[in-house]
Amino acid sequence: MSTDAGRSLETEGLTKSFGGVRAVDGASVSFHHGKVNALIGPNGSGKTTFFNCVTGMIRPDSGTASYRGRDITRKPPHWIARAGIGRSFQLCRIFPRMTVLENMLVSVRPRTLLARIVSARQRADMERARELLTRVGIDHLENTEARDLSYGQQKLLELAGVLMAGPETIMLDEPAGGVNPALIERIGSLVRSLNAEGKTFLIVEHNMDMVMSLSDHVVVFDRGRPIAEGTPDEVRADPRVLEAYLGI
Repeated sequence: MSTDAGRSLETEGLTKSFGGVRAVDGASVSFHHGKVNALIGPNGSGKTTFFNCVTGMIRPDSGTASYRGRDITRKPPHWIARAGIGRSFQLCRIFPRMTVLENMLVSVRPRTLLARIVSARQRADMERARELLTRVGIDHLENTEARDLSYGQQKLLELAGVLMAGPETIMLDEPAGGVNPALIERIGSLVRSLNAEGKTFLIVEHNMDMVMSLSDHVVVFDRGRPIAEGTPDEVRADPRVLEAYLGI
């Protein structure tokens, strides 16, 4: 894995409330460039809301977010994507009535399929899409409608779609959720190989075996803010983490 420990994504005092509930509560945290970072915490600790604030899906109430030294606070999702951040979602965002290959093409350039088919760029995109589908192991399903894939295969399709845009940093929201053990292992292998090629990861995940085996750097959230961070071994032994998860 990369040894570059420079900062990739940083927040300072990030806050988001929904009514009287403060989902993200003044979170100041940094994630490391070139590393596999994990964001963990109990259900309701603010992890996905944090993701959504950082990637422009919702606007934070206060605080700042920066990526590789550039302010991304309150920027729209397409701007943040062009800055180099790609993300998946807790519930897969795919086009269920489109084929696997059509999903890949739409994900990289949201124009009509007819316009894309007649363009010269289409051929290059088609080749790249097929290469990525091969890499994630679902190339044999390229003509299958996405709604007919298993949930794990849909997760792989979503990841392949994220890769089409060539992001430098990839944020995955519960990639192992609802996925069988064989596909969890495949996703883990993909993360390892992509990280070895220089991709930075930030993963929200409840599967602790996956988190601890993949991650270089772990941040633990509780009640909307970080309470601990460090290597997997350091976090596993931190009494604040045991209290947040187990109440002991």
